Amino acid sequence: MGRAADDVERAHLRDAGDRTFTIHRYPAPDHLAGLLRRYWIPVWDVPAGEQAVQKVLQYPLCLLITTPAYSRFVGPNRGLGTTVLEGRSWGFGAMFAPAAGALLLGRPVRTLTDTHLELDAVLPGLTAPLIDVMAPDPSDPRAHAIGRALVEERLERLLPMDDESELVNSIVERVETDPSITTVTQLCELVRLPERTLQRLCSRRLGLSPLWLIRRRRLHEAADRLRDGTGSLADTAADLGYSDQAHFSRDFKASTGMTPREFLLRSQPR
Repeated sequence: MGRAADDVERAHLRDAGDRTFTIHRYPAPDHLAGLLRRYWIPVWDVPAGEQAVQKVLQYPLCLLITTPAYSRFVGPNRGLGTTVLEGRSWGFGAMFAPAAGALLLGRPVRTLTDTHLELDAVLPGLTAPLIDVMAPDPSDPRAHAIGRALVEERLERLLPMDDESELVNSIVERVETDPSITTVTQLCELVRLPERTLQRLCSRRLGLSPLWLIRRRRLHEAADRLRDGTGSLADTAADLGYSDQAHFSRDFKASTGMTPREFLLRSQPR
């Protein structure tokens, strides 16, 4: 599949020279858009004795990922998500909408921040049929469709969504799509919530703070600009609201393990 110009690539700090895997992507059906963002189904073939390290600046949401080796319901990751691909295998992934985590867990998402549960502890009996349908040919679109139907049947039980869930999704969307939001105070004014109320809501429903949402959006945008070669590092730092280039470089390296220049070299086709 070709490179997708969407926020999947924005979050994925992919090495442009890595040709060991293909990612099949599918959008959520319209009626489940409030609970599900998309599916991603990676299929990889890494030469013997080698590894392909995948780094992702994840979004403020929960994930489902099933492979032949493990099947997990993954909470929000405040740092850098890292997965090591080896050998020949596949994964079936579903990226839930921000509001879905607490609805699926039945408890505050902060209890799963930076960790995971076995998938069947959250969605009982889902792992085995996903593996059964994917194992014969993980690149088969028909298998993908059946797998998606298995997930969607579980999500449809959560409809209709309540008002708080709609609010949580709208808050995250506002932060992710409005680069003018650089402070929690601004966000509070826009969503018309007192700061303490917003902090508690984000902690319970997202497992994260409002400030984290803003900082992560800024890093996603930075990765996008570096990947596309948009402007100098100094311009990028200024446009994203950093006090100077050095502050931007420190923040980027602390979050990704790479300096902006190192990421720029990694992301260029070769």
